[in-house]
Amino acid sequence: MATLNGVHHLAIMTADVKSQIEFFSDVLGMKLKALYWMHNVEGYFHAFMELNPSCSVAFVYAPAVKDIPTEFGVSHAGNPVKPCAPGVMQHLAFNCDTDTELFAMRDRIRAKGVRVLGPLDHGFCKSIYFGGPENLVLEVSTSASGIDADAWIDPEVVQLNGITPEELARYKNPPSFVAPATPVPQPPAGTGRPEYTQMDEGFGGAFDLPDDFVTRELSESTPPVRVASAG
Repeated sequence: MATLNGVHHLAIMTADVKSQIEFFSDVLGMKLKALYWMHNVEGYFHAFMELNPSCSVAFVYAPAVKDIPTEFGVSHAGNPVKPCAPGVMQHLAFNCDTDTELFAMRDRIRAKGVRVLGPLDHGFCKSIYFGGPENLVLEVSTSASGIDADAWIDPEVVQLNGITPEELARYKNPPSFVAPATPVPQPPAGTGRPEYTQMDEGFGGAFDLPDDFVTRELSESTPPVRVASAG
């Protein structure tokens, strides 16, 4: 069955990868787990800061990024309650399990000289808010339990967004998908469905290459450092 169970990593562009590593390590206590030349992209670095063994915040560095201006409302939100361009990350919220841990994170962040707002009680979660390097809008939240959809899906907002009762039922309980015996062929480009619109500029029509060729020719699974195996 095809289902997702979490965020493996969220990648953020950076002009100063060291400052991001320093902040996320020193202020938030996240471990640096990877820092290497980004695969198939000349001049780029990739860094991974671990939240847990299967979840990370990643940073992508490119030399040209320093010359691209930050424009609030376009490239960045800069504020959790102000608009920005569609598709831009509005804010990033991390999870902790209890109120006690939330308060401890507030104190840890403040102890590093970073101003923190909160906690605010949103009903299904409590949150604190603070800024990160390069104008990141960050949050830490905790929830006592999962969100009760019956309590938190507002009929007025549903109606304002043109969502029918049938659509709402499907959104709340998406139908399961069972992978067929043979792989689904690649859909054609330009049908109006979401796609990497600029991907082919650097990858020469990679989406139209056979899957086995992509895996065989574009993969790079060898780590930059040879580690002796235990035993």
